[in-house]
Parts: sequence; C-alpha cells; structure tokens
Amino acid sequence: MAETNEARMEKTIAALKDSFNAIRTGRASASIFDKVRVDYYGTKTPLNQVGNISIPEARSIIIQPFDKSLIVEIEKAILTADLGLNPSNDGKVIRISIPPLTQERRKELVKQAKAISETSRTSIRNIRRDGNEELKKMQKGGEITEDDLKKEEDSLQKLTDKYIAEINKIYDSKEKEILEG
Repeated sequence: MAETNEARMEKTIAALKDSFNAIRTGRASASIFDKVRVDYYGTKTPLNQVGNISIPEARSIIIQPFDKSLIVEIEKAILTADLGLNPSNDGKVIRISIPPLTQERRKELVKQAKAISETSRTSIRNIRRDGNEELKKMQKGGEITEDDLKKEEDSLQKLTDKYIAEINKIYDSKEKEILEG
C-alpha cells in the first residue's frame, strides 16, 4: 500500500516540475514550449514534434519547422500560448528574442509558482488522508492491528513530510531562478 502512496506522491512531484518548466524566466529554454501545441493538419501536436528548437544564445530561440508550410501555425501557437513572447519569421525559421523580465512580471511569476507549489502540497496531503482512511478501513476489517495502524500512519506522515520538503526545495530553486533571471 505504501508503494501506491509513494508512487502517487512521485507523480505529484513530476507534475510540479513539469508546471515549473512552463514558467519562463529571463533565460532562453526549450522547455517553455513544452505545453505549446501546433495545429498540424487538424491535430494538436507538441511544438517539439513539428520543429527543431535551438538556443543559439542566452536570450534567443530559433525554431526550424520540419515542414515549412507550418511556420504560420507555429507562430500562431506561440502567440496563443500566452508566454509573453513575440515570434518573428523570415519564411524559413522563427526567431524569438527573450525580453528581460520586469520586476513586476518577476513578482507575478513567483506568485504563480507559489500557487502551483501550494496545489502540489495539497495533493500530497490528500494522498496522506486517503492513505490514512485506507489504513483505518483495514484495521476495522481486522486486516491490521492497532499497533500496525499507528506504525503505518507514522510511516505515511514521514513520507508526506519528505515530499512536502522536496516541493519546498523545488519551489525555492524556481523562485531564485525567476528573481535572478
């Protein structure tokens, strides 16, 4: 049973990291396009599957579509993704210059990261609650003793504390990255 709780907590951490990758900092990074979907002949396709994303320097990104006819669709997808980026194309590639973040925008991004972190912490606590409820059912059903119940609850609490500490560490790192830019 503990494995399923731990696996669920691991998934929460993975989702947190995934969400944080989409928050752009002042540096160019291909991961900010992870959630961008391009209309590829009627199918919403991840940007990295329809073009090559390269970072020639710290504040610029070049996207080279595999199919030149998609250049307008890629540009449209980036604009509608609300990343605060302005792509420009020369008919062959899309160039994106990453503007430095204003102090106000940095504060907004930190707030956004904090909200995502809090949602993740809540998810971890919900997993603990579900686990504790399951343990109590097992004890009522005579599957485990009261001593086993206490031991398992303590174990689940330690697991919860470990994952909440990891979320805090990931958040602190992202906050530092955003503020330094």
